[in-house]
Amino acid sequence: MTAVAARLTHTDVLESEAVYIFREVAGEFEKPVLLFSGGKDSVVMLHLALKAFAPAPLPFPLLHVDTGHNFPEVLAYRDRVVAAHGLTLHVASVQDYIDRGVLRERPDGTRNPLQTLPLLEAISGGGFDAVFGGGRRDEEKARAKERVFSLRDEFGTWDPRRQRPELWQLYNGRHLPGEHVRVFPLSNWTELDVWQYIAREGIELPSIYFAHEREVFLRSGMWLAPGDWGGPRDGEPVEKRRVRYRTVGDMSCTGAVLSEASGVDEVIVEITASRLTERGATRADDRLSEAAMEDRKREGYF
Repeated sequence: MTAVAARLTHTDVLESEAVYIFREVAGEFEKPVLLFSGGKDSVVMLHLALKAFAPAPLPFPLLHVDTGHNFPEVLAYRDRVVAAHGLTLHVASVQDYIDRGVLRERPDGTRNPLQTLPLLEAISGGGFDAVFGGGRRDEEKARAKERVFSLRDEFGTWDPRRQRPELWQLYNGRHLPGEHVRVFPLSNWTELDVWQYIAREGIELPSIYFAHEREVFLRSGMWLAPGDWGGPRDGEPVEKRRVRYRTVGDMSCTGAVLSEASGVDEVIVEITASRLTERGATRADDRLSEAAMEDRKREGYF
């Protein structure tokens, strides 16, 4: 081992791998795009991408599939970051598809499963051949099966049998016309790695990732926020609790956790003690069935 390698920390290695992936994609693909919702994983991805190409501008745009039920604090943060860096943001709106009668509201009010069609049409319409996503293998069983380069067919669907070996960090981006590749620079990161990197780099996050007082109600063991999406139902009293969010998505299926962690260091301590993954603890859409995420991935979801 060289003296330089000996000085690299675990976080350094993860950062170096992600930067290499961004540069590899920029050199190999014609038209990449980065999914950016304002959630912590996409925030870290953007930070890494900006580092990868500095001092040059980011060589690809951002894309957000807006369910219409996103947290206002997160959308405000998204727009602030885009403006601060002079980035191009494409927004695919689930509400537009509902208004046109292409998609229908679900009885449970959640729109996360409705994101697939707007996502696929945004990729196809934009001519994007590589799409960066913030999925990590520690999040969920289906995501643990992903390669860093995940081939999607002409319909945007995922077949685990078509995934390619990635020995020695050799990534195969070959694809036929109409196909594209989903790319996951944070594949080998954990939730704790993400937060330790946020602490090291001093990355700003939306305020809802830290403890704050919020009106919430309890449903199936999860603290959900009231909103236009339809919650709460009769018999679900609204309470004021001190909470924070471990992951951010559609308000209808993203639960808060009771917490006093008001800063990054406190969050790291809290995560270290937790025995539940962030999605297992706070995402109702993953509880629909054992294979809920894998089924959606086969249809074209991230």
